[in-house]
Amino acid sequence: MTRASPEPDLISPSRPVPYDASATPIFQSSSFLFDSYAQIEDVFAGRSDRFIYSRGDNPTVCELEDLIARLEGGEAARGFSSGMAAICGAVLPFVQAGDRIVAVEHLYSDAFRLFETVLSRFGVETTYIDGTDTQAMVDALAGARLVYLESPTSWTFRLQDLAAIATEARRLGVVSVIDNSWATPLYQRPHEMGVDLVVHAASKYLSGHSDTLGGLVTGSRRMIQTIDHEATHLFGGRMSPMDAFLVLRGMRTLDMRMARHMQTGLELARGLADNPQVTAVHHPGLLATRPEGLSGFGGVFAFDLAAGVDVARFCDALRTIRIGVSWGGPESLIVPGQAACGLAGAANVFQRFGVSPRTIRLAAGLEPAELLMDDLRAALNAAQEAAA
Repeated sequence: MTRASPEPDLISPSRPVPYDASATPIFQSSSFLFDSYAQIEDVFAGRSDRFIYSRGDNPTVCELEDLIARLEGGEAARGFSSGMAAICGAVLPFVQAGDRIVAVEHLYSDAFRLFETVLSRFGVETTYIDGTDTQAMVDALAGARLVYLESPTSWTFRLQDLAAIATEARRLGVVSVIDNSWATPLYQRPHEMGVDLVVHAASKYLSGHSDTLGGLVTGSRRMIQTIDHEATHLFGGRMSPMDAFLVLRGMRTLDMRMARHMQTGLELARGLADNPQVTAVHHPGLLATRPEGLSGFGGVFAFDLAAGVDVARFCDALRTIRIGVSWGGPESLIVPGQAACGLAGAANVFQRFGVSPRTIRLAAGLEPAELLMDDLRAALNAAQEAAA
């Protein structure tokens, strides 16, 4: 693994906190007032950065934006109402009719739907490449407008050589975007490898408590200004002060939680890899070699059930681990590929890229690893006996 960066400051506020409060207050206000005509004129003319309306800026949201920009090494950041809103904010301002996007295979399902059902309707084409084939990724960049990355990818957890891809993208003038929700800036800092824009589903590890929705984008000040002018203010998908407060609260313990998620995920992955009822485990931590830039691991990975294990019975036999989408909270969750492959609606990413119906995605929570491993073994045995 790449050597870890010095421990970040996840607690100190970036600007003075009113009344010396120990936590950033929730500024639950839609608008902010002015004492004079001159003040509002300066704001409208861009000569002042006073707060005006929370669809633009809000003090609580700005505190979170400052924190994630500092952690990722970006110049600025913007908060959105969800991770998907953040993806839209990072992509839509930089493409137009006739452009082409290069994206990794096995990307997030709704990002795939955005490309296939919305952008395609407006004349934006997307080419999908196996991200582990660095040369194929680099070759595909010629003539593209934007490259969309996930390292690791969803469900298959394949890694990309971010430095090589981002270097070539920058040389060709191709905007590079990555979803860094899995690794977080604690374990991967894509800006340091040349990636232009970094996206987070703040609903996942950053908030860490399964009680909020939010998205974040970090990048250069110039690119964030473009997102402001062509997405943030126009789409309306701005992060709320309450959600920003909840993410800030969660990020105070991000380093401790991520260490636990990583440790538990690795223990479960290794235990499942040794189990004859499992045919494959998809976890970057089990790879013999990895591209530079990844210093640790999230706790989400996948594994494939052997032919004699009944998928539905395995899921139903679990007691501690629950069935549910999303990840990053205290609870451990699974999603069965058999159900995902039947996802209704257009553009099914699981069918498109051949996710096996026998694949199970597991998000390791904060429960004791031994308790979770016992739950998995018992469910595997129950599903094996039922199939027999």
